[in-house]
Amino acid sequence: MAITNRSLSSPPLSIGMPVHNGENFLAAALDSLLSQTFGDFELIISDNASTDATPEICRAYAARDSRVRCLRQPENAGAAANFRRAFHAGSSQYFKWAAHDDLHAPDYLQQCLEVLEHDEKTVLCHSQVEVIDENGLTIRYDPVETQNLDSELPSERFSALIRSDLDNYEVFGVIRRQVLAKTPLIAGYIASDRPLRAELGLRGKFRVLENPLFRSRDHRARSIRLFSAHHRRGHWFDPRRRGRIVFPHWRILAEYYKSIGRVDGLSAAEKLKSRLALLRWPAVHQNWARLLADPLLAIFPGMEGMLIRGGNLLKESGRGANHNIQSGRKRTPET
Repeated sequence: MAITNRSLSSPPLSIGMPVHNGENFLAAALDSLLSQTFGDFELIISDNASTDATPEICRAYAARDSRVRCLRQPENAGAAANFRRAFHAGSSQYFKWAAHDDLHAPDYLQQCLEVLEHDEKTVLCHSQVEVIDENGLTIRYDPVETQNLDSELPSERFSALIRSDLDNYEVFGVIRRQVLAKTPLIAGYIASDRPLRAELGLRGKFRVLENPLFRSRDHRARSIRLFSAHHRRGHWFDPRRRGRIVFPHWRILAEYYKSIGRVDGLSAAEKLKSRLALLRWPAVHQNWARLLADPLLAIFPGMEGMLIRGGNLLKESGRGANHNIQSGRKRTPET
């Protein structure tokens, strides 16, 4: 596939891989990218002061493949800073974040780039998702909601994205760099990928390929497993937030609102429709309960266990309802 590359000094695609102590799955993730049918890219590994074999693995791959470049931070600056560093280290027309533990089908990049090359209004392309375990075996297929993601109206795309924000796989899609650069990227607060995803939707269309070419690995060392309580993930995003009182779901709501004002070119009507959609967000997936839980956990941290159990039930009920809605609209890999 020929890509119209506006820069002769860099390949058309930069892949940024932020990693911290990822020795268990790093080699497999790198192999799945370096064996893609589309190979004209640079792969930037940003090592966040790993203390395991991650640096050695990075150096070994860089020594045998000129597309691989290794960066190392002297101290752990947090996941958010590492994601941003991986982005800023590249300069290509298209950009993709890749987790150190995920896998990609061989034609993932080629199919995503073909979509972006043929439709300038599409700012992000990803695929449906297969969830795998530590051994690479399929656990389930996790359907990505697609309704209205390719709408001509930014407000409809925004509404669809904030309505289905329990999982945010699309941030690992292939994205137009010029568009992504206008956002705050992955910011240093809990779940900052949600407002980023929504803002990208305000800026352009999303496409989700029908086949599950993206394989998300679920394992015990994932951040969401290590820090099951939402409010405890703050220091994972930014170590400076350790010990601070946070209101994560109120912050998400506020950042959704701010993202609407950041996008130039939105008409007054589209801004109004987007803000009206945001008024409905507390009713989606019982977000009202999470908004109530934020101050309770700040005042009574001992309630954490009870609220986590309740939150997990709410999340599963939300996923089930979302899946039931989708199954009436489109074929999933399970059917």
